[in-house]
Amino acid sequence: MCGIAGIINKNSNVVKQEDLKKMTDKMSHRGPDAEGFYLSQNLGLGHRRLSIIDISESANQPFFLEDKYVMAFNGAIYNYIEIRKELEQNGYSFKTNSDTEVLIISYDFWGEECVNKFNGMWSFAIFDIEKNKLFCSRDRFGVKPFYYYTDKDKFIFASEIKPILEIEKVEKVNLQVLLQYLIINISDQTNESFFENILKLPGSHNLVYDLNTHKYQIYKYYDIQFKDEINKLNLQESIDIFEKEFDNSIKIRLRSDVKVGSALSGGTDSSYIVSVASKFLTESNEIEKFTAITVGSIDEKTDESSLSSLTAKTLGINHDIIMPKQDEFKDTFEEVIFKHEEPFGGIAIYMQKFLMKETNKLGIKVLLDGQGADEILLGYNRYTAAYLRNHGVFSNIRFLSNVKSHYDISILQGLKIYYYFSNFFVRKFWLKKRGQILKDQYFKIIDFSNTKRLTKSYKKIFELQKNEIFWCQLPELLKWEDKNSMSYSVETRLPYLDYNFVETCLSINNHYKIRKGWSKYLLRKNMEKHLPDQITYNRRKIGFEAPVDQWWPRSEQILDVINNSKIIKEISKKKFTFIADRDLEWRLYNIAVWERLYNMKIE
Repeated sequence: MCGIAGIINKNSNVVKQEDLKKMTDKMSHRGPDAEGFYLSQNLGLGHRRLSIIDISESANQPFFLEDKYVMAFNGAIYNYIEIRKELEQNGYSFKTNSDTEVLIISYDFWGEECVNKFNGMWSFAIFDIEKNKLFCSRDRFGVKPFYYYTDKDKFIFASEIKPILEIEKVEKVNLQVLLQYLIINISDQTNESFFENILKLPGSHNLVYDLNTHKYQIYKYYDIQFKDEINKLNLQESIDIFEKEFDNSIKIRLRSDVKVGSALSGGTDSSYIVSVASKFLTESNEIEKFTAITVGSIDEKTDESSLSSLTAKTLGINHDIIMPKQDEFKDTFEEVIFKHEEPFGGIAIYMQKFLMKETNKLGIKVLLDGQGADEILLGYNRYTAAYLRNHGVFSNIRFLSNVKSHYDISILQGLKIYYYFSNFFVRKFWLKKRGQILKDQYFKIIDFSNTKRLTKSYKKIFELQKNEIFWCQLPELLKWEDKNSMSYSVETRLPYLDYNFVETCLSINNHYKIRKGWSKYLLRKNMEKHLPDQITYNRRKIGFEAPVDQWWPRSEQILDVINNSKIIKEISKKKFTFIADRDLEWRLYNIAVWERLYNMKIE
């Protein structure tokens, strides 16, 4: 895992190495093991390396293939061994054992179509010297970031926003993104960031920059395929294919030349990851090198350390538990907001931050994590709305009678969720109530079109899941995961987001995903082989829930910070004396602190 950066001067001015170094220095945490640059007149590439596969210097970057291509690559191609064999059969030879060399040779053989061969996560730029073009790509689900800025003089890209700010001082806030974050509580519905004119290459997209004309094209190379043959499988066949594809996903994500670990909560998603990983590591006699890491909570209501300990004990694996205190939260409060570069959803982000810090402390460079499971397995209780919209009266009666078992909510809560998430007018009514804090001219400019599109997609569960995976849910989670993990030089690998596994899960009959009073039924049936029912059939869904009342109690200081924000003064109707919604209070506070740290302005 690494950090990449690049500059193209459209006015033909020579790119200076010191400018590239300013950019890569801002990402030293992403790649503490090596640094490199490539300069060619008005083009420059920079790289910071975190060594994971082939940790020798021969795999350092920018990486050259003869005098044809130069590449800066951030990510991991998990199926590089299989691709390498195919390339060798076609006459290629290799100088390293790295996935980096496999990637650049794949481009030589398949051209831009090479990305369709990859199973992994990536963000890269290949300078094709002969064609004088830059080929950039981001993995299917956008696990690895790619930010860029362009104007009449230059095109800049990087793995983070801060390196771009080293070259182009952007202090104007993207008002639309900020208002959507504040009122809709979603900030990744488009390719825009909180910084005006700093954009993101979306997942599943390529960007091709022609250095002769200084024009670029962005196009989509992948979409999730619905497979009828999987949808027609019976229950046992569905359980079996679920197990097979997840086993494959874990196997290739265990490929590493450095120490591997896993996040572990008391929930089903991480417990299943650890179960399957420990099975393969035991077979290869490497289980002693594997450690599961748990972040406990000082609030007993949200603490899952006892359940995670039971999982670790049952599997016989090393287990590390940390219990962050309020002082640790306070000491790193602004540091995390600065590192994340954009306002985020809540202080649960800090729980994940402490997990990554402990991972680094233990010398673990690769960490398995459970992002994506809820999106592909209908794990959130809001999927109640989609289920009710997609089934008949009798199925819905049965479903509602079991909804307490499915999602640990009441029938009344299930109906409220149904009307809120599946009816745009109901949803907008409640968003208007939240938006009463804004001056009318600001609420009127909020674009609800993506919210409307998301609401419409509740009519078809497959379309809803695609929407949440590509735009409305997962991109935020992946952005936070990347920022937290790379802040501590940790490469997180996400088995639930193997594209073969995603396509399998989205194609499986939905009746098998929520069944007999249990959400994630397929996962639970397979986990029965590994863990006791206390874990497998645990109904609690907590995740990285932080002890908000202990870490961030209500105070006048919070309100003062919010009321002193120039941005909030401009957009809000009045001074805040009490904010009942603590999630909204956090978003206002986060905006105020971010505004100061990055010197942001509305105009």
